[in-house]
Amino acid sequence: MKKPWVKKLLISLGIIFGLVLIANFGLNIWLKTQLPNYIKKNTAYKVSYKSLDVDLGTGNIFASGITINNKDPQNINVIGLQGTIDTLKISRFGIYDALFNKTISSSDLLLSKPNLNIILAKPVDKKTGKKPNPVNFENIRINKGTINVFRYTKQKFVGVNELDLYVENLQMTEESVENKLPVVFDSYSIRGKDFFFQPDDIYIIKIDRITTANGQMSVENFQLTPLISFEQFKKSYPKKTQMFQFSIPKMNFKDIVLKKNKVSLANADFQNPFVKIYTTGVSAIKKAEKKRNFELNLDDIQLNHAKIQMVKPNETDLFFAEDLSVNINKLEFSKESSQEVIPVLYKDFKITGKGIHYNDQQDISVESFHLNPKGGQIRNVVAKPTSSPKMAMDFKTDLIQFNINDFKFVDKKLNLDVKDVLIDGLNGKITAGKAVPKKKTEVTGIQFPIVVRKISLKNSNITYESDKQPLTFNALNATVNQLELVENSTKNGMAVKVKDYALTTKNFIYTTKFYKMNVGALALSKNKIDVNQFSMTPLVSRAQFIRMIPVESDLYNIKVKQISAQGNWELFSANKFITASNVTVNSADANIFRSKIPADDPKEKPLYSKLLRSIKLPMYIANLNLKNSVLEYEEDTPQSDGPGKLIFSNFNMNVRNLNSAKMKGKPTQVAIKIDCEFMKTSPLSVNWGFNVADLGDRFSISGRLANIPARALNSFIVPYLSVSATGTIQEMLFDFKGNPKGIGGAFNLKHKDLKISILDKKSKEKKGFLSAVVNVFIKTDSDKLPESVIVEGVERDPTKSFFNMFWKGVEDGLKKTLIGINIDKTKKTVEGAVNTVKEVKSSVKDVKSSVNQAKEDISKNLAAPKTNTSKEEMKAEKPKEKKGLFKKIFKKKENPETE
Repeated sequence: MKKPWVKKLLISLGIIFGLVLIANFGLNIWLKTQLPNYIKKNTAYKVSYKSLDVDLGTGNIFASGITINNKDPQNINVIGLQGTIDTLKISRFGIYDALFNKTISSSDLLLSKPNLNIILAKPVDKKTGKKPNPVNFENIRINKGTINVFRYTKQKFVGVNELDLYVENLQMTEESVENKLPVVFDSYSIRGKDFFFQPDDIYIIKIDRITTANGQMSVENFQLTPLISFEQFKKSYPKKTQMFQFSIPKMNFKDIVLKKNKVSLANADFQNPFVKIYTTGVSAIKKAEKKRNFELNLDDIQLNHAKIQMVKPNETDLFFAEDLSVNINKLEFSKESSQEVIPVLYKDFKITGKGIHYNDQQDISVESFHLNPKGGQIRNVVAKPTSSPKMAMDFKTDLIQFNINDFKFVDKKLNLDVKDVLIDGLNGKITAGKAVPKKKTEVTGIQFPIVVRKISLKNSNITYESDKQPLTFNALNATVNQLELVENSTKNGMAVKVKDYALTTKNFIYTTKFYKMNVGALALSKNKIDVNQFSMTPLVSRAQFIRMIPVESDLYNIKVKQISAQGNWELFSANKFITASNVTVNSADANIFRSKIPADDPKEKPLYSKLLRSIKLPMYIANLNLKNSVLEYEEDTPQSDGPGKLIFSNFNMNVRNLNSAKMKGKPTQVAIKIDCEFMKTSPLSVNWGFNVADLGDRFSISGRLANIPARALNSFIVPYLSVSATGTIQEMLFDFKGNPKGIGGAFNLKHKDLKISILDKKSKEKKGFLSAVVNVFIKTDSDKLPESVIVEGVERDPTKSFFNMFWKGVEDGLKKTLIGINIDKTKKTVEGAVNTVKEVKSSVKDVKSSVNQAKEDISKNLAAPKTNTSKEEMKAEKPKEKKGLFKKIFKKKENPETE
């Protein structure tokens, strides 16, 4: 027999069950008959349906033949709904939440064949606060749907046809929760066509078809298209820097996962995309970066055969890539990576491209390239100049290749270690632009040193031109080892250090305004220089050169068989220096021409010690040797008949301790020893010395010249002074000391049968009488042991060269030796004699004129009849008195060479 409480429990349960059945039955009747009117009275919508079943126990709802419309289509403050739904099925509907919490929640939502137009309500002012999401569905399934979403302005926002959608475990985040995705889900499946999305007034996005199968999503014909022209964009959005347009015929994704703040997908594949970027030329305005906490993980992303185009504000190409492919493995964007210089992390990447073109300050094209984290290769680079005033490049290179040991950013600073760089077949010209004053800038973002362990340049022919002076390297091969960019706060933040280098070139050419310099072969390293067949030849004739220079200057014509140097020099770093143990110049042939026709150069000419001190970098050459050379010096004046010439043949010179007085521990006393043949006949030996560190620029120079046939000097003095000489200078000794003010010392001359002939300037014929007068005052022969004379009081003209001062010292010694100590008295006598000769010439002319006149008078008298002539008339017919022939015979004019 059952207990009473069991009976009561069963009765209670029966009553409850009955009530539930009655309530469920009553609710269904009410929903079928009264719900449409309830919705119409209490909401902004009108709803009708063919059937509706609700199970209070399970929360399941099933409806069919649903039609929904707004009561007031003009009300923009509520969401507008218009359309039909063939079937609606909701599982485990939260009736309690719907009645008391005013939220809709369900485990499953099924919409079959929905055809809906949704008009979004006018946005609520954000200042009013954010509301929790009133809808929550765990799983959503839509079959064969056509859905269009419009903004409250009736502008289309989103659209899709034939939509099949399934989303599992959908979670919609409340708006108040920052740094989280608005929607997350575990799995999805989507299929549809004619997708449409207009995010703003500038762009629309269209997709022909989206399908998914086995976790793989395929998107066909994705297009982002501007709604306005580029000109309209620039006018309507003057602060925006870029406008975009691109299309992707096909792209695939796999395993898209949205969880909290993380987006993950794998195998993203973009086929044949076309991207066009319009640049407005407007500088971007830096805004405070908003910190984001989103994460993006792409296991593998591929961009295959993309075409990229960037255009300038005038719509001409700035950049164009005909075929670009990118493959990035394990791409990751996170909160931590966003703070770095490169805001993404990656495991590996590979970029390849063909038909690359860039046109800005240079027009550059690349046939092909490929890059990866460990290196890259670029083939057939062609650069063409544009109208830019900056450096212009016009060249082609076959190959640029590099390998990288390490490339990373540490504390937002670049850390770069390059293993090697190869440039092969660089041919062309680089022209320097207008010089722009460099501003001192601080280099940031670099972890010094930047290291390039080896740079190789092969098989190249390059011309570098600056100020219309081209420098050409033919058959150029160069190697630089261990190049480092190091920090230097005093020189634009960076300096260069080079451990070692080597360079070879053939037919090296440098052209200036007046010269063409050529080197047959050049080999240069950090410890050795070899130059073969050097020449510096004028590009203009002497007459052209004279017309082109404002003041007098030398014109050089130099040829050298070989130049070599050994030592150690640093030419690239901030601490430049030159140290050479030996420099040899072999078989030089130098011609120096100077014309006195242009005006004198008024600039002060420093002595060689001061010139060496003016060299900015430390320099020291232990031995400089000039061997087996020839030096010619030619000079002309407006009065000379062609240039006078001095020849120094078999020229050998040794210079010890050539320096700039800036190298610690090195001697500064320069010693120069010269041995040569003067005018191809006479041995000349010179010892010359000075101390570069001596600010007083004192010097000493001594030497010996022997066995000089005076005729050997005629090639210089005949055209230059209209004077010739005979006899012999057996020996000339000089021992001078000087400073920038003047020169002086001992001079000794031993000569025999020395005679001077004064020549006519035009005919170059000897003027016998004047030559005889001059030779009266010249010592024809010296004593067997002639005494030295003292050269003193010879002042230097600071606008003249050192050799001009040296010649003045020699000239003073010659005067004192040949004419005597009392030069001034002798000079006056000679000048008087010259003046007398002039008077004699004038008297002879008067005599000849008188004789001719007398002949004419006699002829007239003989022809005329005889008449008586008065004494006065006879006196009048007497010839004029002749001038004294030898009057003032010993007076001479000041400048005899003008005769």
